[in-house]
Amino acid sequence: MLDIIHHGGATGVTGSCHQLVLNRKESLLVDCGLFQGEDEAEDTFEQLQIEFDISTVKALVITHVHIDHVGRLPYLLAAGFTGPIICSIPSAKLLPLVIEDALKIGFTRNAQLIERFQAQLEKQIVSVPYGKWHNVVSDHTGANTDGKGRTTRVKLKRAGHILGSSYVEVSYQNAETGEKERTVFSGDLGAPYAPLLPAPKSPYGCDQLVLESTYGNRQHPNRRQRRATLKTAVEQALANGGTVMVPAFSIGRTQELLYELETIIHQARSAQWQSLEIIVDSPLAARFTNVYRELKPYWDKEAQRRLRSGRHPLSFANLYTVDSHAEHEQTVEYLAKTGRPAVVIAASGMCAGGRIMNYLKAMLGDERHQVLFVGYQGVGTPGRDIQQYGPQGGWVDIDGERFDIKAGVSTISGYSAHADQKDLLNFVKRMRRWPHTIRLVHGEQSARIALKAELESLYKRKGKQVRVVNG
Repeated sequence: MLDIIHHGGATGVTGSCHQLVLNRKESLLVDCGLFQGEDEAEDTFEQLQIEFDISTVKALVITHVHIDHVGRLPYLLAAGFTGPIICSIPSAKLLPLVIEDALKIGFTRNAQLIERFQAQLEKQIVSVPYGKWHNVVSDHTGANTDGKGRTTRVKLKRAGHILGSSYVEVSYQNAETGEKERTVFSGDLGAPYAPLLPAPKSPYGCDQLVLESTYGNRQHPNRRQRRATLKTAVEQALANGGTVMVPAFSIGRTQELLYELETIIHQARSAQWQSLEIIVDSPLAARFTNVYRELKPYWDKEAQRRLRSGRHPLSFANLYTVDSHAEHEQTVEYLAKTGRPAVVIAASGMCAGGRIMNYLKAMLGDERHQVLFVGYQGVGTPGRDIQQYGPQGGWVDIDGERFDIKAGVSTISGYSAHADQKDLLNFVKRMRRWPHTIRLVHGEQSARIALKAELESLYKRKGKQVRVVNG
């Protein structure tokens, strides 16, 4: 069985980076992400350095462009990696935007350096269509008994997490023995019935599966329930004469929320909803939304039907975008003072920086307002603290200052872009050939332990053998 070395994401929910060792001279890297929250070390600079040997890495395969899966890419290139960066066609369009932002935040604001880096990145990106095998390592020495070379190939399949997200199938054949092995890296799997994206379909089978476990111990409500919860949360803030603050990742969650809010506005008959301002206060999110619009062919059938009926789920009358920093400051001040009903969607998703922090500072202490969490909040992030202590009338530390939480706090787990426990089990169950080894990654310990028990129980009921490894 091929060995897998984890350089992040094995025991936490961020920093995903997994090295598949093919032989002494060749390996593949799947993702190279940033550490966040509790996973982040005190010496972040040292943690960001690529200290493992990359001389054998023949290619980097990217499952999707969230920062916890691609954020260490600048450091990988700085360490001398010049190989292909393989990703889906939509990810190839989104990746330069994500990396430009990552460079500005953690590397440099020098425009020339960023331009040089982006040019290098463009040279190395290899975009591949979904469902097609792509050769990454070839041995054409002719030393095998059949006179043919052996090839390691990868195939990307839709993961339903964000636009362009993929899970990765790796097909490997040992050049000496001829033995074949199939390894699957799930990346981040999406929940079924997510707005805009088709649900992931399981592969035929594999020998070894690296499976995410973010919600390995939880079940999401169904889509109708979560939309009703979203509507209720917004209406509660409207009744109080306040603003709904939604911390959301610039890519994925923001676009799904816009899609759902457009649905509610379209179906609602009240003047209150018809006049409600939906504000996206994130230049990066606005750029991603534009790319999402360009990539309509990758939307699911339901979204395609809406377009044909003349509706525009990501560009509707109530939608406003805040661009400049001056405009952002004016918006924060105006909403905090007037209490004009509005929904503000701003990054970062875990309240670990970004424009959402100014809204929180200005409005957390006012009970008219509402904080609505629609995604996972990592341990050690301000988002988790607000989520945990807000309902008890607690407080949160933001930039070394204490803020009392008087605003309402609610959470909709169903809008997570991650599969829940049932979906993760179904991903395995629906394979024709079940893996004999499953490595659980990208989850807190409690989630991994719960999912491990469920997987072992599933295999036992079917009379199959499995080795489930936590990380």
